[in-house]
Amino acid sequence: MPRVSAEHLAARRQQILDAARRRFARDGFHATSMQQVIAEAGLSVGAVYRYFPSKSDLIVAIAQQMADGIAAQLTVIAGDPDRSLADVMEAAAGVVEANTGPDGVLPLVVQVWAEAQRDPALNAMVAHIYGELVTVYEGIAAHAIARGELPADADAAAVGPALAALLVGYGILRLMTGKVDLTSYRAGLRAILDSPATGDRTLES
Repeated sequence: MPRVSAEHLAARRQQILDAARRRFARDGFHATSMQQVIAEAGLSVGAVYRYFPSKSDLIVAIAQQMADGIAAQLTVIAGDPDRSLADVMEAAAGVVEANTGPDGVLPLVVQVWAEAQRDPALNAMVAHIYGELVTVYEGIAAHAIARGELPADADAAAVGPALAALLVGYGILRLMTGKVDLTSYRAGLRAILDSPATGDRTLES
């Protein structure tokens, strides 16, 4: 029997994940059965269970893939140490906005948050993912402090979580109310981050 290539295996795994994402987005985690995912994928029972023995395994894999995709985009945005804090936050808000629609990952992310409250393995993974996000923003905060955009005595370890929360909060408001648009949110970020008072204490003796 010919050996199956790694590319074929990866494609088949992705086919299953894509099918599961469609079903989960449409019906939710709890209302979707493995049998429905199998039907959506158009594969045999054995083929699906070979990759994902349970629905929990599917959810964890989808959560990790979504997190990796968003983290990659945010890391690129944060990668330029000379980019202003306001510019970084505006661009990051754009990433969140792009993922709030029906084809974005944020509606599923909210389901993952809820599921993580009852699944210890998923909870640990979510905690790790958001810990990494906070670390990225601690680095952004450190660069902003070094450039004088934030007070010289500011603690990057304290500012980083606050910056990350601004993005997570925007995503929640966008999903839950539909009333906060990207343009107005960016204007709000600018009003806060470009305020002359933000870095005033760097001038104190």
